[in-house]
Amino acid sequence: KIEVNKLFLLFQIIDTMALHMPPEKLFEQLMPLTLTSLASENPYERKGGLMCLAVLAEGCADHIRTKMLSSVLQTVCQSLSDSNQVVRSAGLFALGQFSEHLQPEVSQYCSELMPLLLGYLSSLNQAKVGHVTKAFYALENFMENLGADIEPYLPTLMDTMLSALNNAENLKIKELAVSAIGAIANAAHQLLVPYFLPVIESLKGFLTATTEEMRSLQTQSLGTLGALARAVGNDVFGPLAAECVQLGLNLTDTIDDPDLRRCTYSLYSAVSTVSPDCLTPHLTAITTVMLLALKSSEGATHKRVYTGACIFTTREQKPDVPSSCHLSIFRYIVENSYIDEKEDACDALGEIFPHEDVRTAAFGAMGQFCQAQHKVWQESPTEANHQVLQKLLDVVLPCFVEAVRMENERQVVMGVLETMNNVMKSCKEEVFKDPSRLKEISNVIRDVLKQAVRRTACQGDDSDETEDEEQQAEYDAMLQEYAGEGIPLVAACVPADSFAPFLNDVLPVLLSKAKSSCTVADRSFSVGTIGEILQALVSVSGGQRVASKLSKRLLPVLVAGVRDSDSEVRNNSVFGLGCLAQATGPICVDYPMMLSVFSNMLTRESNLRVIDNLCAALCRMIMTNVEAIPLEQVLPALVAHLPLKEDLEENKTVFSCLAMLYTHRPDMVLHTYTHTHRHRHTDNETEHILVVLMKEFALQHSADFQAAVTSLPVEQQAKLGAAVSTS
Repeated sequence: KIEVNKLFLLFQIIDTMALHMPPEKLFEQLMPLTLTSLASENPYERKGGLMCLAVLAEGCADHIRTKMLSSVLQTVCQSLSDSNQVVRSAGLFALGQFSEHLQPEVSQYCSELMPLLLGYLSSLNQAKVGHVTKAFYALENFMENLGADIEPYLPTLMDTMLSALNNAENLKIKELAVSAIGAIANAAHQLLVPYFLPVIESLKGFLTATTEEMRSLQTQSLGTLGALARAVGNDVFGPLAAECVQLGLNLTDTIDDPDLRRCTYSLYSAVSTVSPDCLTPHLTAITTVMLLALKSSEGATHKRVYTGACIFTTREQKPDVPSSCHLSIFRYIVENSYIDEKEDACDALGEIFPHEDVRTAAFGAMGQFCQAQHKVWQESPTEANHQVLQKLLDVVLPCFVEAVRMENERQVVMGVLETMNNVMKSCKEEVFKDPSRLKEISNVIRDVLKQAVRRTACQGDDSDETEDEEQQAEYDAMLQEYAGEGIPLVAACVPADSFAPFLNDVLPVLLSKAKSSCTVADRSFSVGTIGEILQALVSVSGGQRVASKLSKRLLPVLVAGVRDSDSEVRNNSVFGLGCLAQATGPICVDYPMMLSVFSNMLTRESNLRVIDNLCAALCRMIMTNVEAIPLEQVLPALVAHLPLKEDLEENKTVFSCLAMLYTHRPDMVLHTYTHTHRHRHTDNETEHILVVLMKEFALQHSADFQAAVTSLPVEQQAKLGAAVSTS
């Protein structure tokens, strides 16, 4: 027993090394030893060599597939005819591992391996159940990936399985045969229809069993029943669908077994794909059982970590979901199948209720978990709270990326992108602590944008679009917006040098949408997104260097945009020019040219929002390089267009600029502040800036301050006086 434990530990170590070491280095060390073991006269050494190959299959799959698959398969096949059963069992295990991890290349050897496996099964000694189990393990893993290639072997396979179901005395052999039929169904699909009724007849006795010794076989039969439903479809399975749903409900009513319930959930999911109407009368009962499973803490011990938010993390940290609104985080220790039952219940609910609004809400909830946990960590910045946040992000972010790539409903994808953007807004750089997340999120945003470009190009200017096509085009435009919003959010969360490769990749897509031949929506989106990217680069490490490299490409696009016939495009272009000046610094932009552009715009622009953004752009230029600005000309023109009329968010930019300038022209700046305060309500941040400056003016320029104050209405005088007098 001690030697067996040592060997088990050794193979675990090899498995771990295969997952984390370069395969060339690992094989250089292991293969000489493995080959020596395989050639040994000692059967246990031959077994050791085969087991070594088996545990290498997962971690070194690419290396084996591309460089040595034929030779290792030949070695394994030879082991199946070894004189010693210990060696044959190890060979079967290795073949199962290869079949699981070396797809699709291993399936190309179907004509060699399937006859070998079928011949092997026909000669098995059923008394040695462990050996039979390995044979079925190899067969199942190999069959499930064959698809239609299974057809030539189907008669022999089904004869073998039905014979085992009807004639084998050992219940474990029957269970293995039932499981194998499920694997055959997954590969054969409609090819299995001729065998459906004989299989159902054989399963009936197992499905309705009442004894404890039959429980495992009964559970496996339920799982296979679900696989059969998916394989043969509604035409064949439909007449049995309602009966199967009722069978599942009866079983869960009378038997308290998490594994059995898991298989009923799988059966309900299968029925929902082939005959959903059969589920409708029983949805309340079905969902009640599943929700009780999710809420139950049976089978797990837990320790409260802290109160605040409820999250799903790793297999070792899966919380119970309490019914009240008070949510807590727990550390769970899994002891049995109850936690697996929760996972299967979630999967089944997702398939039974596939509506896009439900899926969208589920993704939204995942994002809220992340935001809540980030807030918990901010309020209590312990290492434990930080680790919980990172583990949660490890689970949630890959789900978002996969959903964007795989989800068919555009509305769901929009919801996922919006949720992912919200997580980036809240969690900021924590989202990208793992460097792999930057690549995954950036690539999926890029791909959404590129896909939108391709679809738009295909649509062209066809005026004969149907109403449905128009709606899809509208959804594509919205998808583009949500994806585009993510780019500046990424830029604001990582150092600019890390962001630059992604920006170089996605920038041509954005610039292609700024052309005059593009739609107004595309032009507005393009220059607006460019402006927001530049704004994000202002505040990140290395942002000035990256923005400066891009300035020659972006400046002509933005200047062209300020001359656009559409006010929204002009507005976004002006914003972008101001951010370009701010992001690149004082030496990388042609200030006289930009001032000339802005001066010409101010003389002819009538749109109030565009004028507000012109003021903000001038302020950004002043704050970035005050020495390059002719204040005697610019400041009066700026003040003449204050206060801002529509884009009040830019008040912060304007007031921050005037705060900096007050040492240059305190009288003019004070007049501007009091005039603005009289005409327009401001937000809290802007109000704070205003009050701080008023105090400074009152202290440093009391005469000018008092003169300006007396021009205000009495109510405003009192309010300003109270603000200035506060400590």
